[in-house]
Amino acid sequence: MDLLTDIFRQAGLRRRLLDQRHLRDATALQFPCERSMGLHVVTAGQVYLHSTSLPQPLCLQAGDMAVMARGCVHTVSTHEDMGAVQTFALDHTWPEPTAGALGDSPQNALISGAYQFWHTPVHPFFAEMPDWLVLTTQDGPYPPAIAHSMQLLQQELALREQGSETLVYGLLDVIFVLLMREMLQRQGKGTPCWSHGIQDPQVMKAVQAMHDDCASTWTLDALAQHAGLSRTSLAERFRQSMGNTPLNYLRTLRMQKAMAALSESERSLEQIAQEVGYTDAFSFSKVFKRTVGLAPRDFRRQDTQDRALAWRIA
Repeated sequence: MDLLTDIFRQAGLRRRLLDQRHLRDATALQFPCERSMGLHVVTAGQVYLHSTSLPQPLCLQAGDMAVMARGCVHTVSTHEDMGAVQTFALDHTWPEPTAGALGDSPQNALISGAYQFWHTPVHPFFAEMPDWLVLTTQDGPYPPAIAHSMQLLQQELALREQGSETLVYGLLDVIFVLLMREMLQRQGKGTPCWSHGIQDPQVMKAVQAMHDDCASTWTLDALAQHAGLSRTSLAERFRQSMGNTPLNYLRTLRMQKAMAALSESERSLEQIAQEVGYTDAFSFSKVFKRTVGLAPRDFRRQDTQDRALAWRIA
C-alpha cells in the first residue's frame, strides 16, 4: 500500500460530500469543521473565505479551490465584510440540502467536502500541513490531472444525469488526493519534515518497510540493511531529511495503528499490542499513553462515548 493511502486509512479518514451550495447576495455559510480536513471548489461567481487562521479574507473566483488542512470553524460568504451578510450555520448533522436551497440566484456557488479524522492523528504528515492551501486560476494553469478532474466535475454538476452523484463524490476524492500530492511537493522543498524525508530514496525504502509491517521487530541495523545503507548513514540521513529517528518514527506508526484498532474493534489490549509490535500490554500501554495522552482503556472508553455525537461521520 502506498504511504499516503496507508496514513489516511490508519487515521480513520471518513468523507462526506456537503453538496453544491448556491449563495444569494449578502449570505454566508459557517462550516463546523474542527476535526476535519476540508475542500471547497468554487463553481460559479465569487466568494470570500473567512477563518481566524487567515490574516485576511480570501477572495475565490470560479475555478479556484481551497483545502483546509487543519480543522477549524470557518465561513464562506458573498462579501469581504462579514457585517454585511446573514450567516447560516450548518448544524452538526451536516445536512445535504438541494442546490439552491439558500436562494434562487445561482451566480455564487461552491461544492464542499469534509474529510474527518475523529481522533487527532499522531502521524507527522498532519502536523506539518499548512492551515490552508489555495489554488487559483490567476496563478496559472493547474496541473493537467487537476484541470481535467475540475472539468469533469463542472460537467457533472451541470448535467445532473443518472449516476452524477456517484461521479461527483468520486471526482471530489480525486481532486482532494491530487491536492494532497501538491501539498507534499510544496512541503518537501522546505525544512526537514516527513514530506521532505520521503523524497530521499534510501529513507523512503526504510519508511515503506515500516509501513508495510510495523509489527516486525525492526532494529536500526535491519532498517539500514533494507535501505542499502550503513546504520550510521541511515540515522544521519533520516535526521537531516525528516527531523526524526527511524525508531521514533516506528513508534509513531505503531501508535497510529493502535488508535485505529482500539476505535474499530473489541480486541483485547494484549492482542492489539502484539499486532503493533509489542510483546505485552504493559509496555504497549506505557508508550501509548506517552504518545496519545490517554491510557488505551481510557481512549477506547472515550471513543465509545463520542460515537453518540451526531456529527461524527460513520
